[in-house]
Amino acid sequence: MTRVAVLYGGMSAEREVSLSTGIQVIRALREAGYDVNPVEVGSDLRALIAALDPRPDVVFNALHGRFGEDGAIQGVLDWLGIPYTHSGVRASALAMDKAAAKAVFAAAGLPIARGGMVDIAALEHADPMPLPYVIKPVNEGSSVGVEIMRTGDNRRAAVAAGWRFGTAAMVEEYIPGRELTVAVMGERALAVTEIAAGNAFYDYESKYAEGGSSHAIPAAIHPDVYASALEVALAAHRALGCRGASRSDFRYDDTKGEPGRLVLLEVNTQPGLTPTSLLPEQAAHVGYSFPQLCAWMVENAACRA
Repeated sequence: MTRVAVLYGGMSAEREVSLSTGIQVIRALREAGYDVNPVEVGSDLRALIAALDPRPDVVFNALHGRFGEDGAIQGVLDWLGIPYTHSGVRASALAMDKAAAKAVFAAAGLPIARGGMVDIAALEHADPMPLPYVIKPVNEGSSVGVEIMRTGDNRRAAVAAGWRFGTAAMVEEYIPGRELTVAVMGERALAVTEIAAGNAFYDYESKYAEGGSSHAIPAAIHPDVYASALEVALAAHRALGCRGASRSDFRYDDTKGEPGRLVLLEVNTQPGLTPTSLLPEQAAHVGYSFPQLCAWMVENAACRA
């Protein structure tokens, strides 16, 4: 029987999301017939390494955020020679760094939003681009820290003064319209989901609170845009060098009519596996139960060593 250690929890702002993901995955893998060892991860790396002795056949990486999906734990597992789920060091680090990922997408000719990096000290004193625009941390997930600055908004100085995500931020034009997402499994883009958030945008609460958002799959959008979203998601997955599953998030501006403008926002190399998450919904749409999805991830685990 394949022995699988599930790493969940972690130290990032997304710890609670990871705990939820981990609980779901542990249950699903046991249902699928694996010998599962749950490992709740904290700040003690030596304790984590000790928990991986005896060495499992595979590590299921259910961590989110920094240290979990930025290449850090991936490097440790490569060093230990233990196959693990999801992307490796390079793809994980690139995707987590929004500025680096955006440069990769631009080089690949993918549709991205206008904008760039700004110093938080400068942001406190002036708008870096015409309103409306979006401010986001460079290396957080789950929409942690994301702010939308709209016309007439006077929160810029307060946002800058309370910023807790380093000395710089990503600032991008605000794309009106609709929120779309596409999951990729291996070399297959699964489907396009439209997300209707209960809040102003698809923020942390909308993603994880029960009833925080509604998901339409397949999205009722122009067929050319649907096909393009699938194509761009797979191209972004390949451009970053992802493996296993990923999820690409888009804005689709159809406010002036269809087909409109499709914009790639980011790629998540550790898509959530909570009861409200999008990857499991899309996998189910193409015929994978949740245990089958988790088993697919285990069977496609790998490491550089």
